[in-house]
Amino acid sequence: MNDDRTSPAGRRGTLSTHSVFGAPCWVSLTSRDLKVTEEFYSAVLGWQWRPARLGDAFRIALADGRPVAGIAAVAGMWQMAVAWTPYFAVRSANEAASRAQERGGTAAVGPISLPPGRGALLADRDGATFGIWEGELFTEWETWRTAQPAFIRLHTRDAFDAAIFYGEVFGWADPEGDCEVQYEGGEVVLRNQGHVVARIVSGALGAAPDPAIRPHWQVHFAVEDVAACARAAEVHGGGVLAVREDEAVLRDVDGAQFTVTVRPAPR
Repeated sequence: MNDDRTSPAGRRGTLSTHSVFGAPCWVSLTSRDLKVTEEFYSAVLGWQWRPARLGDAFRIALADGRPVAGIAAVAGMWQMAVAWTPYFAVRSANEAASRAQERGGTAAVGPISLPPGRGALLADRDGATFGIWEGELFTEWETWRTAQPAFIRLHTRDAFDAAIFYGEVFGWADPEGDCEVQYEGGEVVLRNQGHVVARIVSGALGAAPDPAIRPHWQVHFAVEDVAACARAAEVHGGGVLAVREDEAVLRDVDGAQFTVTVRPAPR
């Protein structure tokens, strides 16, 4: 996960993954060209940018001045796939990675130390990639929930089987945690502190040639105008894979897929 710590440990606003373990805590994009990626997402989602502490190949995306995502232009350098990846908060990166591997998952990177924490890039037993993060979250992390990311959705072979895998890895049934799992409308829905933060749906095909059909996590960003985002994606070198009145699946210039969803009305 991109390091965006802006206050020392113990200062007001700094939160640890120990407080929100099991919940999604960040999303990050692996890209090939930082400048091209910045221009695309600035045009489509209106993001601004600031440097990340990990080096020149990394950036923090801002929406209205609030951090919403990380960009890592290392796909070519590290021979990694271009993709959006969700990260989940864990109490121990080592323990979570071990639990994932014991249940048939794999570890692509880590766990490794990235002060102020530890992270890893993993895949579940159907091949869907996800990350884990142990340590500090950025200042005023709670505002991330109400900024641009709406939620993440896992398209997988069997939603119940996947829910068991992730529930055991992340301790969703832990009575000390804040995660709640329910079955609603054909989907497994994960809530954290009352917020819908992830959904799991069946129907993906493991051997499909189209990566959009294979098991994967899809990141949804809340926007004011779905149609305008779709038009901007096409104008700036991306594409539109599917579009409805309230949602569109888009592809950026490198081929990474993401979804824009109409921002919910204030309660």
